[in-house]
Amino acid sequence: MSSPTSSGPSTGTSCPVAVLLPGTGYGVKAPLLYWPALMLRQLGWRVETVEWDARDLTADDSRPVVEERLQDAAEAVGGRVDLVLAKSFGTLALPWAVEHGVAGVWLTPVLTEPVVLDSLTRASSSHLAVGGGADSMWQPARGLETHAGLVTVDGADHGLLVDDWATSFDAHRAVLTAIETHIKGLG
Repeated sequence: MSSPTSSGPSTGTSCPVAVLLPGTGYGVKAPLLYWPALMLRQLGWRVETVEWDARDLTADDSRPVVEERLQDAAEAVGGRVDLVLAKSFGTLALPWAVEHGVAGVWLTPVLTEPVVLDSLTRASSSHLAVGGGADSMWQPARGLETHAGLVTVDGADHGLLVDDWATSFDAHRAVLTAIETHIKGLG
């Protein structure tokens, strides 16, 4: 596993810090993480990214490894994390974020993992979760009671892709707009 990388403003401790956690096959340079990272930087955030190779992890290893890497990223910036933005596998950090009072954007969270689903039910309005209507990992979100914002992209799969590239592009744009609104609302 590689170490976190940093970009964005580095002056003082006043700028907020976001940590990006990828999926297993969806890296930080993929659209649903790349564009929010650029957005955060333009809004004055410092962005820490984590990359990993999760192919050798077992189900028992996964959550501790995700939390360890998140903690490593936090230590790289003096212990401060104001936002976690994660995709799929990276959403195993949702319990950590809820426990530590850190805001989050959770893209296609692994709601089939009971600890992730339970954490989303306890999440505050400082959290936003986005999933695809055709994604089996998002199905537990239907009827979920939570203070977190929930966005379902109708007909979308786990990559938030729909029928064709143009419809998928429009869906991603809507997701990015929801993320921007959420981030700006964090104050």
